Order: sequence, then structure tokens, then C-alpha cells
Amino acid sequence: MSQYAILIYEDPAFYANMSPEAWGAVVDAHTTFTQQVFELGGSLTGGGALAPTTTATTIKGAGTVTDGPFVETKEAFGGYYVVEARDLDHAVEIAKLCPAPGGGVEVRPVVDPTTNPF
Repeated sequence: MSQYAILIYEDPAFYANMSPEAWGAVVDAHTTFTQQVFELGGSLTGGGALAPTTTATTIKGAGTVTDGPFVETKEAFGGYYVVEARDLDHAVEIAKLCPAPGGGVEVRPVVDPTTNPF
């Protein structure tokens, strides 16, 4: 099985004024998703939610450090899962179930460091 990252991109404003009940529903949806990964024959090897982009610190090529995100965008990288799946089609099948009500998800293979992916 290969590893794939499911990257969650959403509009941070979607969550800004969310009620506690609505937030609880999002958390429950992610709990359900993690169970579905196993039901579909995959496995979950990692993941996490990220703090808002306003907490980001960016380091650019020459070592310049700035507060805040690197690029202003409507959708921001907000969390991820790493799953093991048979192939890309299987990873996409799993990713389609990942909750991202304020945006969407991206699926990428995780690089094996012993081979050059380029």
C-alpha cells in the first residue's frame, strides 16, 4: 500500500462565527471519516488540524521571517490526513468522504525518500 496525504483547504471565514453545535458536528464528521477510512480498506497513519493562518510564521528563501501566511488566499491549508491506500483511485475514494464544508480537499502521494519523484 502507498501513502497519500489528504490536504484540507477551506475558507477560514466559514468557521469564524460557527456555533458550538455546528463545530461539534464538524468534529463528529471527522470522527466518522476516520472510521470510514478503515471500512474502505485503507489505514490512517497520521493527521492533524492546523491553527488559523493568522498564527503562521513564514520563512522565505533568504531566511527572512515574517508573521502571517505567505500568500493571501480565499482558502487556506487547515489540516491533513495521511492514509495508506492501494493506489490513487483508492485514495481518491477515501478523500471524497473527508469533511471540508468550507472548501475542498487535495490528494497527493507521499514521496518515498529513497526514490526521486521528479
